[in-house]
Amino acid sequence: MKSLTNIGADTRRASLSAQHLTLRAGARTLLEDFTHTFYPGEIWCVAGPNGAGKTTLITALAGLARPAGGHVDVDGERIDAWPSATLARRRALMPQTSHDAFGASVLDIVLLNRFPHLTGWGWERLADRAAAFAALEALGLESLASRDVLSLSGGERQRVSLAAALCQEAPLLLLDEPLAFLDWHHQIDCMNALVRWTRASTRTVFFSCHDLNIARRFATHALLLEGNGAAHTGPVRDVLTPALASRAFGYPLVLIEQGGYEALVPALPGAPR
Repeated sequence: MKSLTNIGADTRRASLSAQHLTLRAGARTLLEDFTHTFYPGEIWCVAGPNGAGKTTLITALAGLARPAGGHVDVDGERIDAWPSATLARRRALMPQTSHDAFGASVLDIVLLNRFPHLTGWGWERLADRAAAFAALEALGLESLASRDVLSLSGGERQRVSLAAALCQEAPLLLLDEPLAFLDWHHQIDCMNALVRWTRASTRTVFFSCHDLNIARRFATHALLLEGNGAAHTGPVRDVLTPALASRAFGYPLVLIEQGGYEALVPALPGAPR
């Protein structure tokens, strides 16, 4: 497997910090006065019920939405002060959905995320193509490189989007529902690829996810949104607990253990908790 490190990228460690961040949707407060610093080497799962603000938070952390209060810092500097091209070399964003208006090869779609690294006339270099092929190989997509993106299934297209984000080689990676449309096999493969990617250069990953057990298995930390302004942060197994998850999701959850494995599952009606 090719390495995703040191292929013409700025791999200096980057820090991300939310300072007194407040997020609102209309009259509703999603997150209030939230302050936290996220460090290299951490994999954060952003969890919470539908409408709790996961996408809003990731978009704000990426610097693409202005919060109702507070601010976001990258490397100690306000994110809105960064030139866009420079910021794109420090953080990459994978949105929740991708809309393909016209056909293009999978390789060309992934290469689009090399734009922040291009110089001169903007033609990709051998290093850019190497980074694209490395990202495709990391997710088992190398055989699809010449396929038209419009011919892909939803799950294949999702993995291509993740490959494009990896290809950008930014030390901060913000992923909105990267596991959507994926079967269990590919969910595990993608999370293993993200773990390897994070350890390779001590990078930081944020991903939103509805599967709390995937999060407990692969994330190092969790940020659990209640959708009413409250948030819980910390090591993943300290945050994604039956008590806190039941409170956030408004439904009783229990933790079952068998053979050294654990899983959060919905409690049966009337069963003791």
